[in-house]
Amino acid sequence: MPGLRLLEKQAVSDGGGRNHRFGLADGVLIKDNHLAAIGGVDRVTNAIARARERAPHTLRVEVEVTTLAEFHEALAAGADIILLDNMETATMAAAVRHRDGAGRQVLLEASGGITLGRIREIAETGVDLISVGALTHSAPALDISLDLDLDDNVS
Repeated sequence: MPGLRLLEKQAVSDGGGRNHRFGLADGVLIKDNHLAAIGGVDRVTNAIARARERAPHTLRVEVEVTTLAEFHEALAAGADIILLDNMETATMAAAVRHRDGAGRQVLLEASGGITLGRIREIAETGVDLISVGALTHSAPALDISLDLDLDDNVS
């Protein structure tokens, strides 16, 4: 929520989670809309190359993929982190096996529609990170109120 980012990040940490970035400036995140805007057959490769050309060398480049074909392209193009978005558990496991077989050190992050009930199942695929956005964007509000009963205190 606007103005509450620091509190939200602290709440995730206090609850046992880990924040991998504070804001958008902490890394390059290539999302599906960026890939759509680039277009073409090698859009994942081109997006990663453009990010590497323009971003400081200290920033990691993360790319969101939704298919194994995009995953393979991101792996070959040298992404630092590959976000496996809205993938079935078996597809995530296949991506992990391919990464491990290729001997690459790229981090794999599961994301998109992740529920707390699926965490163990997803962790067992071997992904390195599991992103649960619902921890912050769908957290229930705490009902805090201050009720004054002035009738009891009037003399």
